[in-house]
Amino acid sequence: MASAADIYQQAIKTLAAEAAGHGTLDSPSAEVFLDNPLCGDCVAMQVRVATGRIVALAHQVKGCLLCRAAAGVIGKRALGANRADIERVGGQVHALLTDRASAPSGWDELSVFAPVHGHPGRYRWGLLPFEALAAAMAHADAG
Repeated sequence: MASAADIYQQAIKTLAAEAAGHGTLDSPSAEVFLDNPLCGDCVAMQVRVATGRIVALAHQVKGCLLCRAAAGVIGKRALGANRADIERVGGQVHALLTDRASAPSGWDELSVFAPVHGHPGRYRWGLLPFEALAAAMAHADAG
């Protein structure tokens, strides 16, 4: 099992600090707020969707490094994705954390989350931004 130093490595800290996509959108297609009441992490995710694909997104995260880093990866990689892509990536992130699967293709930064495997109490922290994005895409599709 990885130590806290392995989990909170420099790459996680860098992704969290870069905070790609942090902010708000003018006139989003959908926005979602999710929180994890067990730890206090919360994610506000906004998307603008055109022809079923993300053309802009923004997030505001109050939470740990894992949650902020995951949102930062979303900010770097989610543009152009459709709802099925996001659900697939979210499922692959879950498998990365629980089963040591590989990072999703095109989302290589997510490999830095591999040391979280074996720490199930921390899985939700890395998954919350993906859950928020999937929910926002579902709302955009419904709208």
